[in-house]
Amino acid sequence: MSVLSKLNDCVDRKGAGFIVLIDPDKKNDKNINQLVDNANTQGADAIFVGGSIMMDSLYHNRIERIKSISDIPVILFPGGVNQVNKHYDAMLFMSLLSGRNPHYLIGEQVIAAPIVNDYGIETIPTGYLLIDGGSPTTVEFISGTKPLPPNRVDIIISHALAAQFMGMQLLYLEAGSGALNKIPTDVVSKVSNDINISIIVGGGIRTPEDASELVKAGASFVVVGSAIEKSIESMKQFSSAIHSN
Repeated sequence: MSVLSKLNDCVDRKGAGFIVLIDPDKKNDKNINQLVDNANTQGADAIFVGGSIMMDSLYHNRIERIKSISDIPVILFPGGVNQVNKHYDAMLFMSLLSGRNPHYLIGEQVIAAPIVNDYGIETIPTGYLLIDGGSPTTVEFISGTKPLPPNRVDIIISHALAAQFMGMQLLYLEAGSGALNKIPTDVVSKVSNDINISIIVGGGIRTPEDASELVKAGASFVVVGSAIEKSIESMKQFSSAIHSN
């Protein structure tokens, strides 16, 4: 069974999928084992691994370690082609559709494609929309693009439909790591009503209640990173909140 099929099966069985985000760029070596162990035992459905900047030469070693101890799919949430390696179960083959920088629309993808093909990594075509979460994000800075305004749902829906019509299998609505505000539930609800591909929501999700609200609004997958890094023990609460809808 493909990784995407496993993710969709989680949605069918549990109502939504809970994804833990681990950012190896934070050099959180001491926490990685505990994060993965908790993800294995506390109800996470997959692990996203990614960050916008590689801060040292040990990134790929950390990915190998994560994969070696994970019982659930390890999926690359890419910030650039330099993060691609053979240790992932799959990768989000993303296009940053909310911006107009051609390098992140198609440039990085063209560079990465032969490497991904050689490694034989499963690719999941994903449209990525950066939504303003109330504070500047690393993605915004690195990509040189502006986020979409959350009060212009019509613009967000237009981008979401474009992703669907381009054949994307997932739509990622992202407020950015550590955002002040999560994606508004009304945005998720309205986008969900207008498209028929699964929606991932991440960024600014601080509490299990936040996660539950997003699932009720139409999110198929909820990604939690910073909140769990601050309190690894909260993983079980997030899992229960996401799977209880």
